[in-house]
Amino acid sequence: MALPLFSIFLFSSLTLFSLTESKLNVDYYNKTCPQFEKIIQQIVVDKQLAAPTTAAGALRLFFHDCMVGGCDASLLISSNSFSHAERDTDINLSLPGDAYDVVTRAKTALELQCPGIVSCADILAVATRDLITMVGGPFYKIRLGRKDSFESYAKDVEGHIARPNMTMDTIINMFASKNLNVQEMVALMGAHTIGFSHCSEFSKRLFKFSQTSEFDPTMNPTYVQALQTLCGNNTKDMAAFNDVMTPGKFDNMYFINLQKGLGLLASDQAMIYDQRTKPFVELYAKDQDAFFKAFAHAMEKVSVYKVKLGKMGEVRRRCDVVNQLQVNPNKKIGS
Repeated sequence: MALPLFSIFLFSSLTLFSLTESKLNVDYYNKTCPQFEKIIQQIVVDKQLAAPTTAAGALRLFFHDCMVGGCDASLLISSNSFSHAERDTDINLSLPGDAYDVVTRAKTALELQCPGIVSCADILAVATRDLITMVGGPFYKIRLGRKDSFESYAKDVEGHIARPNMTMDTIINMFASKNLNVQEMVALMGAHTIGFSHCSEFSKRLFKFSQTSEFDPTMNPTYVQALQTLCGNNTKDMAAFNDVMTPGKFDNMYFINLQKGLGLLASDQAMIYDQRTKPFVELYAKDQDAFFKAFAHAMEKVSVYKVKLGKMGEVRRRCDVVNQLQVNPNKKIGS
C-alpha cells in the first residue's frame, strides 16, 4: 500500500531528531527558569509592536545562524581584534538591528531572573517562533537545551546561505547538505512572505537584463515598473517588500505571487518554473494549511540542526561575547 506524500516526507525527516531529542526537551527550563517563555513572550510583543519588521528580521537571523554550523548563536558574536565574525560577512550585513535587539532584550531580562541559565541559542529559537506566530504564522514546538558556541568566523559562512542569483540546482544541493529535502526547502522559502530585500539583491532583473529584454520576462510588467522607479536611483540601496500584497502578514500569499510573476528575488521566482519545486509552490498557493504544516515541521527540523550540547558549548552571559573574552578580553579564543 502506497503511503501518502506527506507521510513519506514526515517519515524521512524523523531521523534528524533521533540524536538530539533525548537531550533537548520542551520543558528544559521548567525548574531552573520557570518564567522563561513568559519573559520572552512579553519582550517579543513589546518589540514587534514598536518595530513591525522585527519578526522578519529575527526569522532571517535564526536561519542564517542555523545554516552555518548549526543553531548555536554564533551569528550573535561580535567581531574582535582576533576574529572576523559571521555577522560581519557581506551576506549578513543587511540583517536588521531590531532582530539582534530583541534577543539582547530577552537575554538581559532572563539574566536578571535566572542568571547563567538560558542560552542565547534557545532565546533566538523561541523568540523567532513567537514572532512568527504573532504575525499570523503557525505555532510549533521548540526543544530546548542548546548551548552557545565558543567561536564565530566569517570565513565559514560562504556556501551555506542561498543568494538570489544562485541556480536552483545549487540551492537544492545546499539545503540537501543540511538534510532538508525539496519540499522542506520550498516551505522554508515561504518565510519570504514577510520582510524585505534591498534593490542590490534584485536590480539586475530590472535593467538591461539581456540583449533581447530590458527586464526579466518572468516578472509581471506592472510590478517591474514600480520596482524600476524604486531602484532607479543608484545612490541609495532602497528596499522592497518580499511580498508586495500582504507584507506584514505571515500567510501563503508569497506562493500566490510567484504564480503571477510577483516574486521579488530571482531564486524565488525560479521555483514556479523548476519541475522539482513547482508542485509544492502550487500546493502551498492553494492550501495555506498545507504550507503552515510543512513550514512548522521544517522549522522544527532546522532548529535542532547541529545543536551544541553539554561541554560542546556554553551559556553566554552576553550574547555578543563568549564568556572567555568577558573574563579576559585580551585572551585569544582557543589559546
